[in-house]
Amino acid sequence: MRVSAKADYAIRAMVELAAAEGGPLKAERISQAQEIPLKFLENIMGDLRQAALVRSQRGTEGGYWLAKPADQITLAQVIRAVEGPLANVRGRRSEEVEYAGSAAPLREVWVAVRASLRAVLESVTLADVARGELPAPVAGLTAVQQRALCDLLRRVVTPL
Repeated sequence: MRVSAKADYAIRAMVELAAAEGGPLKAERISQAQEIPLKFLENIMGDLRQAALVRSQRGTEGGYWLAKPADQITLAQVIRAVEGPLANVRGRRSEEVEYAGSAAPLREVWVAVRASLRAVLESVTLADVARGELPAPVAGLTAVQQRALCDLLRRVVTPL
């Protein structure tokens, strides 16, 4: 999966709102805190508002805030709001793709990839990220990858 700048910025902006706990934040403050270009952020916030994930109010007392509690908004919801489906193959759902001959099993691979993405992105909420406490299964995947990298480095780097 390729995470676009738009999806990355959207998640970071939403985590900033989750960490603010309550009152509205101005787009300028979110932009500065997360180093997101302001015009790009304003477009993203429009998408998030249309998806009913944020609310906004104009004026001196205005800004953006989460439309529902941070523990009820998953990273998958944010990505879908700004990008559409989490994973597809040439613009089609993985279940709809068909291959001939020896490539036929690829369909199941793409279905599995989508299921894996969903398992992670639908289990992590904005509150989890804002607190710095990922769900155990996600943290476990990270730990497994770190151990694998350390093992690889031990095999590659030989003592002099």
